[in-house]
Amino acid sequence: MKIIACIKQVPDSEAKVRAEGGQISWGDAPLVINPFDEYAVEGALQQKEATGGTVTALCIGPESAKEALKHALAMGVDDAILVSDPALSNIDSVGAARILAAAIQKIGGVEMAVFGRQTLDNGSGLTPAQTARVLGWPMLGLAGQIKVDDGSASSPQGVQVERVIEEGRQIVKAKLPVVVSVVQSIGEPRYPSFMGIRKASKAEIPVWSLSDLGASVPAPLVTRTELMNPPSRESSVEIITGESPTEIAEKLADKILAEKVL
Repeated sequence: MKIIACIKQVPDSEAKVRAEGGQISWGDAPLVINPFDEYAVEGALQQKEATGGTVTALCIGPESAKEALKHALAMGVDDAILVSDPALSNIDSVGAARILAAAIQKIGGVEMAVFGRQTLDNGSGLTPAQTARVLGWPMLGLAGQIKVDDGSASSPQGVQVERVIEEGRQIVKAKLPVVVSVVQSIGEPRYPSFMGIRKASKAEIPVWSLSDLGASVPAPLVTRTELMNPPSRESSVEIITGESPTEIAEKLADKILAEKVL
């Protein structure tokens, strides 16, 4: 089975967001693999171990996104591909879905594409379903467990997932190929091994441009408006002291009355 783990590089979760020139800025926050996508890699590796085959990590981003792909390689994926083009710097989720679908079709023979439930930077959670729509594949979302059956001559190979939803658990089945988004119930992401880290450090990650995919720049469906930082708010604190709790309470009551709080 050929499996694709779709990942993204995002700012660290401790980063503070601000507006600069009407655009979102993460400052100098370090960039890491999207935490939810670590679960996608884990889910893909579980299927490789259960059914055999290969796992390829796929990412859209700048040259720096190779570090996120190397993290996936260190976790155990077989190879990685970066789709990078200056024209893709401001694509929305629909545009990302079209580019990911084009890359998956170029790879060929893919039977399962695995995503995390959402990304840390925009958190829409729409890209998996949009990618499935472009590919024309079934979409199985919020999977906490994945099981691929062997198939037979009369019944094509399929996949069953246990969806983790607010109402409880839901079993859903579909025929391969399929797009799956996973949640944390899939299992804690494995730590990169020492050998995996060495392999990742030496890996040559191919970079595909839009021309390599035979694709054009997807037109954005959402118009972004200018962003502004929230207005600053000044506050001051006064510490009321006294010889006894009674004296402090009296001073506090006088202060409240003087400030017309009551």
